[in-house]
Amino acid sequence: MCRWLAYAGEPIKPSLLVLDAKHSLVAQSLNSPLGNEPVNGDGFGFGWYPQGSTAGNIPALFHSVEPAWHDTNLRELTQAIESPLFFSHVRAAAGPPIQLTNCHPYRYENWLFMHNGFLSGFAAYKRELVFAVDPSLYPHIQGTTDSEVLFHLALTLGLRDDPIAGLGAAIRMIEKVGQAHGTHFPMQGTMAVSDGATVWAFRYSTEGRSRSLFHSADIPTLRSMYPDLAYLNEFGKTSHMVVSEPLNDLPGAFLEVPESTVAVLDPEGYHHAPFLAAA
Repeated sequence: MCRWLAYAGEPIKPSLLVLDAKHSLVAQSLNSPLGNEPVNGDGFGFGWYPQGSTAGNIPALFHSVEPAWHDTNLRELTQAIESPLFFSHVRAAAGPPIQLTNCHPYRYENWLFMHNGFLSGFAAYKRELVFAVDPSLYPHIQGTTDSEVLFHLALTLGLRDDPIAGLGAAIRMIEKVGQAHGTHFPMQGTMAVSDGATVWAFRYSTEGRSRSLFHSADIPTLRSMYPDLAYLNEFGKTSHMVVSEPLNDLPGAFLEVPESTVAVLDPEGYHHAPFLAAA
């Protein structure tokens, strides 16, 4: 459906990952070997927090309905700024129209959210899910995607207090409602959410056959493995990233996130935890 990446660590120019890596996100928008759709040209989004960002900082957003490889503004922007935490997403539309409000990442206050996947059979139970969104949050749903409804449902169910529990409660509701409407495997996807300081990256599907998700190895480990690779000098010791698929072909550079798992990125590194046993 889509491809995405999330970065947290020392401030860098996002172009290092979005544009310059061998299998950068822009390269994946043209050719995604691990994706269900090899071309992701139905718009893109880029969201970033300011330097010195802490929990509570408000991120900036740039969305376009242009293919990522065709948009010169994306190149200008990602080469000009430096950010300690950013999300980027390229879209392959699978039903909802190509429009700015349907491009990820989505923002609510200091929170960013993006999703690769779908809610199977969504049209049959969309009304029930939307009615479950807190009335104060409903006006913030601007597009028509299942992903945006998922985000606001998670906000309703406690994401701001506990992202893991809040998103888990939203998915369990989606599974219950979807299955009541005859959809056996309602939830599919990988998701990322951030508050400005921490990134939570989730891999989960009702069927237990989720979209691909990887995180990078620690930079000190990579430098010891590849001491002659000058590219690694662009990154600090706490640089971490989570991606739909690896950004290069270096053995050991990217590690697969297991099924039904949340990977937490914070200044201490990576922490894995189980996330919703497959239903």
